[in-house]
Amino acid sequence: MYKIGDLIFYGRTGVCHVSDLVTQADKELYILEPLYCNYTISTPVDTKTYMRPIIAKEEAERLIDTIPTVKAEPYHSRVIRELTGHYDESLKTNNCADLIALTMSIYEKKQDAELQKRKLGAIDEKYMKRSEELLFVELAAALGIDKDDVPKYIAERLEERKGEQ
Repeated sequence: MYKIGDLIFYGRTGVCHVSDLVTQADKELYILEPLYCNYTISTPVDTKTYMRPIIAKEEAERLIDTIPTVKAEPYHSRVIRELTGHYDESLKTNNCADLIALTMSIYEKKQDAELQKRKLGAIDEKYMKRSEELLFVELAAALGIDKDDVPKYIAERLEERKGEQ
């Protein structure tokens, strides 16, 4: 059971602050406040919705360090249902490594499109934005920085690591 003050990853919402634990109609509920959003979620303690503690700072740094080794394989399909299904599967894992792989694969697809003087599709853009949002909010919470500073932090850390090799 989580305590008031804990940061957790909740379902498709992402990182939430456990702001309260209440009892209503003999049922214990978490009151969750998503980071960077202005609303609250009331959910049963025994909900079937996926919940886990956020990753630790060391895990966030380890994941960032693995970025250069991630094999970005763009997924192509003209069938929208297949494309969204593929992207949804990556998001459903609620795993930062999968979010990194998804973001990088769509970014690779975007670069390919730009080389061909085309725009990235709206579905691809939507899922890249969503995966970055989930990833950056969790990394920011784990690292103790603002989510807008995450891309800069990643770039600086990778540059630093490159210099060490």
